[in-house]
Amino acid sequence: MQQLFPIAIVIVAYLLGSIPFGYLIVRARSGADIRETGSGGTGATNVSRRAGKGAGVLTLLLDACKGTAAVLLARFILGMPIFSGTASESIALWVAAAAVFVVIGHMFPVWLGFRGGKGVATAVGVFLVLAPLALGAAGVIFLLIVFATRYVSLGSIVAASTIPLFIWLQHGLIRQVNEFWPTWSTAVVIAVLIIFAHRGNIHRLLKGTESKFS
Repeated sequence: MQQLFPIAIVIVAYLLGSIPFGYLIVRARSGADIRETGSGGTGATNVSRRAGKGAGVLTLLLDACKGTAAVLLARFILGMPIFSGTASESIALWVAAAAVFVVIGHMFPVWLGFRGGKGVATAVGVFLVLAPLALGAAGVIFLLIVFATRYVSLGSIVAASTIPLFIWLQHGLIRQVNEFWPTWSTAVVIAVLIIFAHRGNIHRLLKGTESKFS
């Protein structure tokens, strides 16, 4: 029975990520389908355009909570220290899998025909637990880019891409990252997923037709 726990954790992480908070918030406020607005995503930026910045902030917080909850739940069930400490490589890999699948669940929610958001806020929740220093550094990059260009998508792409680099630098120059290889690999996989989810934005950025955040 215990051998089924890791698989169940991954399934729960996916289903947790699949909760479409942005869709539910917009539906409750206006009865509209957020997927028919702007980029069609269920994330905070698109929700802000449809239902206002307050709704966008609420979506951001709830989506981030999904990522944090998935990692903490996986650690708790597998008997790993919840906020700090080390674990065996096998346990760390299952926690990493939960982190990846909560982001996948957000991007491809089963409840909305596998059409969700871009995973950025949920990834923030994941790395708030796994690599808070790297997340903070990437957050600064995100804010600088958005402040300079008003492109949230560009800030998100670059920030997600830098998290693996910051994890590597922290591990080598500042202090060791617990479960370094599973954590670093998680950052790489999630960065690839986020870049893939922004492929339409990348195309519009190159054409100069991407919407700016106001």
